[in-house]
Amino acid sequence: MDSIMKKIITLCTFCVLVCLNADAQHITRDKQKEKQWRSMEAGPWDFEPEWYYYFTHKKYSGAKQRWRWRAFKSGWVVSFDESRSNVKRIIPVRTAALLAQKEKVSKVETERLKVKELYDEDLYKQADRSTDLVYTSFKGDFNRMQDEITDGLAYCMTKSKGKLSYQVNELLKENEILCEGIAYIHKQGVGYELENAKRQKAYLEFKAKMKKILVRTANLVAVAQTHF
Repeated sequence: MDSIMKKIITLCTFCVLVCLNADAQHITRDKQKEKQWRSMEAGPWDFEPEWYYYFTHKKYSGAKQRWRWRAFKSGWVVSFDESRSNVKRIIPVRTAALLAQKEKVSKVETERLKVKELYDEDLYKQADRSTDLVYTSFKGDFNRMQDEITDGLAYCMTKSKGKLSYQVNELLKENEILCEGIAYIHKQGVGYELENAKRQKAYLEFKAKMKKILVRTANLVAVAQTHF
């Protein structure tokens, strides 16, 4: 009976030791993985077990051996230098990549805004060329002068009984050409695009010419009144 109890106790003790050893190895491995993860991410740059990384992953870990003086405990130890590693930490690389990507996105957005500005400007110019926005400011003067010219020339023909027909016809021809020019400038839509600044300049020139025709018409009216 005592023999059986001893065997049971021995077996239980063995199982406990195995479990404790497994837990210790698990904790050790977890600690080693944690150090490796921290080194690759944000630091500090450290690995464990030191001599394992020195002999098997020297390029990866940047491991180097150095003499450490500690009196009777002096000896060779392993330290890790990131500058000797061929991989480096991920965080600085990732941060640099993110900054580069952010800068690239910023440049793309700047170019997009420039293109949009040019596009909007072109749309404005197209709208400006397609619509006559200045004619209304001249329309009243044109209509008034045309009425006066028409009435004046009709008066001359009636008063002179047709004897001033040559002079009247000459003024009518000039006035007709002038009105055709105004009508052409006022045309809008596809094929008749013209900037409003140029339309305005043309209308000012036509207005000045129309005033001259009106003055000549008034002079002819005076002749008709005097001689007929």
